[in-house]
This record gives sequence, structure tokens and C-alpha cells, in this order.
Amino acid sequence: MNPRLAIALTVAAILAAVPCASAMQDAKPGDAGPGVMGRASRNADAELAKSVTELNGMRARIAEEKLPMAQKLTELEESVVQLRRDSDRVQRLVDAGALEIATIQARIKGRQDELTYVQNLLDEYVRTFETKIGTGELQVLGDQIETAKQAVENKTLTPTERTSRQTAFVSLTLKRLFDMVGGNRFAGVGVDTLGSVMKGQFAMIGPVSLFRSEGGVGGVAVPQVGSANPLVRPLEGSMEAAIGDLVDSGEGTLPLDPSRGGALKALVQKTNLVHIFIKGGPIMWPMLLASIVALAVVIERVLFLVIDQSRRSPKTVMRFFTEVSKGNIDGAIEISRQSKDAVVTTMGFALEHRDQSLSHALTYAETRAVKRYRRGIAVLDTVITLAPLLGLLGTVTGMMGSFAVIGGDLSSPGAITGGIAEALIATAFGLVIAIVCLIPFNYLNNRIEGIETELLAAGEQLKLLVEGRASATRVPAADPTPVAVPAVAAAGGS
Repeated sequence: MNPRLAIALTVAAILAAVPCASAMQDAKPGDAGPGVMGRASRNADAELAKSVTELNGMRARIAEEKLPMAQKLTELEESVVQLRRDSDRVQRLVDAGALEIATIQARIKGRQDELTYVQNLLDEYVRTFETKIGTGELQVLGDQIETAKQAVENKTLTPTERTSRQTAFVSLTLKRLFDMVGGNRFAGVGVDTLGSVMKGQFAMIGPVSLFRSEGGVGGVAVPQVGSANPLVRPLEGSMEAAIGDLVDSGEGTLPLDPSRGGALKALVQKTNLVHIFIKGGPIMWPMLLASIVALAVVIERVLFLVIDQSRRSPKTVMRFFTEVSKGNIDGAIEISRQSKDAVVTTMGFALEHRDQSLSHALTYAETRAVKRYRRGIAVLDTVITLAPLLGLLGTVTGMMGSFAVIGGDLSSPGAITGGIAEALIATAFGLVIAIVCLIPFNYLNNRIEGIETELLAAGEQLKLLVEGRASATRVPAADPTPVAVPAVAAAGGS
């Protein structure tokens, strides 16, 4: 029987018996007979005794079952403690494993980065190796270079296959490097200056590549753009014989510059303006003539402006207009005759011819004065327009020469580049001449506009003074006080 159920039944019986006993105690003697009360009392005592007995038995059973359950509880608690220890140990192992995994992943990433770096170096080495080999070697190493390039571009290859092909190519290039020590010879094909293909033998001695054909033609092999077959520049006399012995036997004297013409090229590149002018072609002579004319005009105009500036006198201008305002026309004319200032001389000329027409005289005098300042401006304008056109003409003629060479002889790159150089030099010189002439052209135009403005202002002031004086003479004014007219101060420059 379940101990808890038994305890519950016992407690219920006790609680049921207590009310019965209370009822019996509370009953009066007249309520019932003595037999009934006695039986009820005896039944209650019997039930109480029975319940007490069952309760004691239940307590004994509880005591008997309590010790094993406590032992089991203790065992379970110890098991929980052990499991917690095991859990902590496993967690420590997991944390250590995660840290070790992170370390391993970092090492793997580092190795992958190193592998990628090495792979990129190998790819770059394969792509640029073709530009580092000697003339004619492409005929021997062309297939290996192409295979290595395909390994770089082929995305279907595994990294292992790709790396193995590239390392095999590196091994081949290392073998070539050791073979080049002391010179290397190999069979190949060359092209002469007429375009004929010749079979023969190459000899690589440092940066110099020599070739001797089966027919006995020997010379220096130079690369051709877009072709694996080099161009053979033949040599004559003793040099050809020396090259033939060197190529055939591998021993002999090298009668060439080992710098591969570097010293001569450096000497040629030290050009000056005369060499550049000559390379520009025949169109450079008209541009030279135009530049000389423009330079002469600029020098003449600058000297003219300097001399004219030294002759300018604002005080003389003020004296001239003061005399005019006083009515002393003869005195003003005398001042203009003695002065070299452009404004004063122009106004004086107009005063001398005021009887015919002051306005026409002013216009004529101003036009004549401005014409002196405009001398040579048209020449500069022509040079500025003509120089770029001449440069463009030189560009066209130079390109025509280059295309003529391309259509005739593909083995003459020097002639092609010479035509292009002629075109560029002519264009550059034309632009330089136009740009240099444009600066003084604008400056001179600015000075001319300044003197025109000054002459117009002085002419208007002169007409105002002269015509106002004449009007005052014909019609007397109520106030004899003369009206002060501000004089135009001659500016020193524009």
C-alpha cells in the first residue's frame, strides 16, 4: 500500500471519530438509553484503537522505506555532481578544441595566401617571360610558353595541375639560364631584308643574337613586331666571316658592342633643337620663316610702345586743354607742335584744320594716330592662323610617308616611326608658334584699345571746349563766369 494513501486514510478516520465522541459527551441522560451510548462508546474506542494501530504500522513502514530512499537520493545527488564535473571537463575540451580549430584555420588561411601569392608570381612570370627572351628563342621556347599561358588562362585545371605545369616551365627556364652561360646555339629561321626566309643557326651571346644561314649569310638578328622570325641585318667583309666562325664552331671573337647598341642609342638620343627641326620635314622651313617674321613684328612693336611711352606727358595734355579753355587757340597749337605726345599732336592737328570741319579733322587725326599703333597687328594675326595650319599640313605629309612605307616594306619600322615623328614635330612647332604669338597679339590689341579710348575722350573734350567757346562768343550769357570743363588726363599706359 502506498504510504501516503495510508496516512491520508488514518487522518480521515481520526477526524470522523472526533465528532462522534464530542456528540456523545454532549448528549444528555434523557436523550437515549444507556445501552446505545455504551455501544457507541465501545465502537468509537475500537475504531480509535484500530486507527492508532494502523497509524503505528504506517509509521513503521515509512521508517522502513525512508532509509533506502534517502540512500538513493544521496546516490542520485552524487551522480549529478559527477555529471556536472564531466560536463565541465567536456566544455573545457570543447573550448580548447574551438581555439585549436581557430588556430588551424588561421594557419590554413596563411598557407592559402602564400599559395595565392606564389601562384600570382608564377602567372606574372609566365606572362612576361616572352618579353625577356633573346631574339630567335621564341622559335625554340614558343610551344612551352604557350602551354604555360594556357595553364594560366584555363579555369578547368585544378590548382595542383596548374602549379605542376608552371613549375615545369620554371624548371625549363632555369635550364635555359644555365645554358646561356658562355653562350648558346640553336637552329632556327631568319628573314633577310628582302623578306626571304632562311634556315640556319643562331648564337646567343649575352644580349646579342647572331645568325648564319645555310647559304653562308651572316649578320645580327633583330626582333620583328608580330613575328617569331627575327630580321637578319647582314654584315660584310671580315665581320661576316668572324660571325660565321663564331656561329658554326661556338668559338671566336665577337666584333660587336655587347650593350646591344645601347651606347650608340644613348648618343643618338642626345638631340638638340636643330636635329628636331630637321626631323620635322620640309614643312618646318615655312614655319621657321613665319616665326622669324612674327618675332620681328613683336620686337618692333615693343620698341615702338617703349618709345611712345617715353614721349607721353600728362602735364602737356593739361596745358593744351587749359589754353583751349582760355580761348588761346594759337597757344594750344604751338604747344602741340612742340610736343611729341600722341594725344596732344592729334588734337593740335584738329585745331589747325578746325575752319573746314573740326569733327572731320578729329576723325582724320585719330585714324592716322591709331594706324601707327596697328602697324604689324595683321602680320601677327596671320602667323597665329597660319602656323597651326602648316603644322597640320606637316602631320598629313608625315603620315602619308608612314603609310607609304607600311604598304611597301613591312621590315622597316624605323621609316614608319620616322614619318610619325615628322608629323608630331610639325604639329607641335605649329602650335608653339601660335601660342607664343598669341600673347603679344592680345597685349598689343589691348594697348590699341586704350589709346583709341583716350583719343576719343580727348576729341570729345576738345569739341566741347571749342564749340562751347564759339557759342558763348555769339550769344552773350547772363553770367559771364566761364564754365570749368574737366580736362582729360593722359594715361601713361593702357
